[in-house]
Amino acid sequence: MSGQFQILNRDTETGARRGCFSTPHGDLETPVFMPVGTQGTVKAMTPAQLEEVGARILLGNTYHLQLRPGADLIREMGGLHRFMGWKRPILTDSGGFQVFSLAKMRRIAEEGIEFQSHLSGERFFLGPVEAMRIQDDLGSDIAMVIDECPPYPCSEEDAWAAVERTVRWAGECLDQAGKTGFAESGRHLFAIVQGSSYGPLRRECAERLAEMPFSGFAVGGVSVGEPEDEMLAQVEASVPGMPADKPRYTMGLGTPPQILRMIAAGVDMFDCVMPTRLARHGSAFTPDGVINLRNETFSRDSRPLVEGADNYTCRNFSRAYLRHLVLAGEILGCTLLSLHNIDFFLDLVSRARNHIESGDFAAWSRQWIDQYRAGGNPSRS
Repeated sequence: MSGQFQILNRDTETGARRGCFSTPHGDLETPVFMPVGTQGTVKAMTPAQLEEVGARILLGNTYHLQLRPGADLIREMGGLHRFMGWKRPILTDSGGFQVFSLAKMRRIAEEGIEFQSHLSGERFFLGPVEAMRIQDDLGSDIAMVIDECPPYPCSEEDAWAAVERTVRWAGECLDQAGKTGFAESGRHLFAIVQGSSYGPLRRECAERLAEMPFSGFAVGGVSVGEPEDEMLAQVEASVPGMPADKPRYTMGLGTPPQILRMIAAGVDMFDCVMPTRLARHGSAFTPDGVINLRNETFSRDSRPLVEGADNYTCRNFSRAYLRHLVLAGEILGCTLLSLHNIDFFLDLVSRARNHIESGDFAAWSRQWIDQYRAGGNPSRS
């Protein structure tokens, strides 16, 4: 199940690389940011709006889509692409993160995870067979193995047990994917590295998974409550054990500076709910950092969110108008801010690709991070 991944350029000072990854619904230029559409929708946005800002792949969630409306129904309706009206690639998480996020509503067994639905209270089981069957029903371009995501902090003994289950389940997912025809259809299966905050354990997990023929490899179990430096340290501990000729994906993070630092560490793919979640709370990403439009200072601010940004929100609306929408509780405010925030993240990784290609990624990214954190105004070059 070897994925079709080409590395086109490498940065000479860091581990950053620019690549291209082929999927049944189109090629992905990497580094790539994936807007999160957990339940078959990126909140407050239409597929056409996502296309306009340059989104090329979306993320869905196996656990949530199985609960509602059900993978069988989605398959009957032609698969997730047709169901949600999205013609480009889709990556689906396996539901392993819910081991962490729904800790009070699940029980881990050696064969998989028993969940209690947060919607109905009904119990259902999710193991390697079930996770691959559901993702096959959804028609995912990229499917994730089911894994065990331990909390932070956890003991080394518990982290080791989670790694053992994760590696065993990964092999079982690989076997099941062969039965469902993932490889024959050009779809891909990614493994997930666990190990909590124990760097040597993460490296061992990555190396063991790298012996299996996965299309790509992901860093899981980070951004679960640990400090930022610890989180980034565990990403950096995981990457060296991953094959250099496969895409590397860090799941569920992060801020713009974190993304640039992870690109420098050799990571190719990212997803995060932050752009749309902050938008729903009236906040927007700018080169000066995050601004809260509820603040009175924006009440008569005629400027766009970001001068020169080429998205519908910044081309047409002032900060003052967006503040009005936020304070009035108008749905349009969520849409316009989500559109801008997703564009900000997509524009950032696009410029990262350009600077890797031009050979000055290291200097550009350092300057961008410094100025963002200092509230400066980095160039949009």
